[in-house]
Amino acid sequence: MEENYEKKAREERGLQAVIQLGGFRRLWLGQIFSQLADKFYIVLMVYLIAQNWVGNTPEGNEALAGVAAAVRMDFETRAQKITLLATGIYVANTIPAMLLGTIAGVGADRWPKCQVMVASNGLRALLVLFTPLCLLPGPIWLGIGWGYWALIIMTLLESILTQFFAPAEQAAIPLLVPKEHLLAANSLYQATSMGATIVGFALGSPVLILLKQTVMKLGGQGGEFLLLPFCYGMAALSISSISLNEQTTVISTKNIWQEIVDGIQVLKQKPTVRRAMLHLALLYSLLAAMYVLAISLASEIESLGPTQFGTLLAISGLGIAIGALTIAQIGHNISRPRLAAIGLGLITWSLVMLGQVRGAIGFTLALCGVLGIGAALVAIPAQTTVQEDTPEELRGKVFGLQNNLINIALSLPLVLAGALVSKFGLIPVLWLLAILAFVAAVLERPWRSC
Repeated sequence: MEENYEKKAREERGLQAVIQLGGFRRLWLGQIFSQLADKFYIVLMVYLIAQNWVGNTPEGNEALAGVAAAVRMDFETRAQKITLLATGIYVANTIPAMLLGTIAGVGADRWPKCQVMVASNGLRALLVLFTPLCLLPGPIWLGIGWGYWALIIMTLLESILTQFFAPAEQAAIPLLVPKEHLLAANSLYQATSMGATIVGFALGSPVLILLKQTVMKLGGQGGEFLLLPFCYGMAALSISSISLNEQTTVISTKNIWQEIVDGIQVLKQKPTVRRAMLHLALLYSLLAAMYVLAISLASEIESLGPTQFGTLLAISGLGIAIGALTIAQIGHNISRPRLAAIGLGLITWSLVMLGQVRGAIGFTLALCGVLGIGAALVAIPAQTTVQEDTPEELRGKVFGLQNNLINIALSLPLVLAGALVSKFGLIPVLWLLAILAFVAAVLERPWRSC
C-alpha cells in the first residue's frame, strides 16, 4: 500500500505529494514534536525560574544586582529579575548552537542519520526527566540556589544534543524525498517550523499549568514535567520507524578538522551552494535585526506599546508560513533566482514602508506579514539548493556549517541593531537593511531568462 502512495506522490506536485511519502511523513511528525519540545523547554525554564527563584530572591540580592549592573539591566521589578535569570538560560541554549554545529555535522555524516536523530531525542527525553530534582533544596551558589545552576547545565546539554539532531534531519530529507519534491518538502518544514514556534511560545505556559492542575486533581504532583518527555519521546518514536536508504557508513580515517575542511571545500567548489548560504546568512541577519526593531515599531503604536512587540513578530511568522505553503504549491514553476529576487524585493519594500507608516497598526501588521512572505521566498529555495547540490556524503558537514553560520548571523545583529537605532534612529537603520536586501535582489539578476 505504501508503495502505491510513493508512486502516486511522484506523479503529483505540492503538499499532497510529499505528505504521501511515508518516510518523509514520519520525519515531519518527528520534527513537529521535536520543535514543540524545544519551545516548551524554554517556557518551562522561565516558569520554573518565576516560581522557584525569583520569588525567593531577596530584594537586595547583591550577586544578582552586580550581574544586572554589568549588563546594564534594571533590577527593580519581578519581571526584570525573571528576565535576568532567563538570560542565563538563553545564553546556555545559544552557545552550543554557535560553536558545535560543524562538529555535529561531521557526526551526522559518520553515523547513521536516523540513529543520530533518535538518540538525540531519546537522550533529551531522558535528560528532562531530571528537572524536578533541580527544585530540591540545597546549597546557595553566587547568591542563587544550586538548582538554577543545574538548569543552566541541563540547558547546555540539551542544546548540545539538539545540534546533532539538526544536520542529520536536514541531510535525511533528500534521501526520503525525490528531487522534484524537495521544494515542497522544505516549504512544509518551514511552515510547520513557524507554526511550532508560535504555538510553542503562545500555548506553552497554559499547557504546563493545565497539566499541573490536572495531575493535582488526580492526587499527584509534577504534571508540568510530563510535557517535555512526551514530546521528545514521540519525536524519537516517529523517526525510529523510518527506513533510510543512505550510503553505507565508512569509518573515516580523517580527523574532525579535516572533515570540516571537506565541508568548507563544497562552498568553494559549488557556487550555487555558496550563494544559497549567503542568502540564508543575509536573511537571518535581517530577521534578527527585526527582532530588535520590532520593539521600536511597536512602541510607536498606541494600542501595542514596546512590550507587545511579539505581535509584530508573530505576524511575520504567519507571513513566513503563508509564503511557505504558497511555494509548496506553485514554487516549482518559478526559477530559484527569481524566487529569491522577488522575496528580497518584498523585504526591501516592506522595510522602506515600515518607516513611512509608523504608528499605524493595520499597515504595520500587513507589512510585517509581507516581510514574512518575502523571507519564505528566500529561505526555502536556498535550503533546497543546498540539499540538491551538496554530495550525499558531505551533507551533514555542510548543514552543520550552515547551522553555525545561521546562528552567528542571528546573534550579531541582535547586538548591532540596538546600538545603531540608539545612535542614528529607526528610519536610517530600516533604510540600511532595505539597501542590503535590494543589492542582494539585484545581484540575482532576475531579468535573465532561465
